[in-house]
Amino acid sequence: MTVDKYPSRTGQSAQIMERKDPVVHRNPMFSEGPLSDEELNQFEKNGYLFLERVFNEDEVAIMKSELQRTMDENRHREADDVIKEPGSDEIRSVFDVHKDNGFFQALSKNARIVQAAQQILGSQVYITQSRINFKPGFKGKEFYWHSDFETWHVEDGMPNMRAVSCSIILTDNYEFNGPLMIIPGSQNWYVSCAGETPEDNYKTSLQKQEIGVPDNESMRWLVEQADGKIDRATGPAGSVLFFDCNVMHGSSGNISPYPRSNVFFVYNSIENKLEAPFSGQPPRPEFLANRENVEPITPIRDRLENFSSRIASKK
Repeated sequence: MTVDKYPSRTGQSAQIMERKDPVVHRNPMFSEGPLSDEELNQFEKNGYLFLERVFNEDEVAIMKSELQRTMDENRHREADDVIKEPGSDEIRSVFDVHKDNGFFQALSKNARIVQAAQQILGSQVYITQSRINFKPGFKGKEFYWHSDFETWHVEDGMPNMRAVSCSIILTDNYEFNGPLMIIPGSQNWYVSCAGETPEDNYKTSLQKQEIGVPDNESMRWLVEQADGKIDRATGPAGSVLFFDCNVMHGSSGNISPYPRSNVFFVYNSIENKLEAPFSGQPPRPEFLANRENVEPITPIRDRLENFSSRIASKK
């Protein structure tokens, strides 16, 4: 059994410990890709990297069309992988979109993002989770501060910090419509949270996470280490944010008229496959933590317009 290097939810008090894994896994076999040495160094220092306009306007138009189609298809669907906002029927998230056998599956294999993930993780990669987050205008609720890895480790059995999230901005992210907020440098510290994991915690945590979130003192300490800085991932549609699995992040509610929608692909190293959850509880469902038929992704270099026309011809 793998030694638990990052215990959490094992007592009544929180603890901060140093990260035991590299942030960038430099491997000459995966050095070729879209990220420069300067960009990899920036990711290593801050725990995230924001790249503007990775996808062009025509590709963004296709993504917005597919976003609307996905929302329409799931608006009235009651299923575990469709998460509604607390207190309303507004869609909060749709999971497992990389298995739609269509556009988002093609997008998840796009070389521009897959090869960047390979550069960061130093290996072939696979998707352990994917989702679209809809944050509608006036109604979009907050996502409280958290490290993704804390949950993926405790509840899904991800052994090491060797995963990266890729967030593709589908609608313009402004400072006022609930953009992602990140504490630079926080990826270097692991907050071991207080409490225990309830049975089937995911059924409530996907709407409002209350277990596995940092305490106020730990948050103050992390912000102090960042010299008081909290960054915001704002930019035009078509931009891409890569962020480390352990970086502390969250977002406020959206009370503006402008929706904020992103598609997330979580790329995990093929050498870091999920094991038994470190909580001792059964694994979460497949749509949250992929375990079945895991294979390395072969990057696809075609532009998205080619995939859109190819998919349309099959319908």
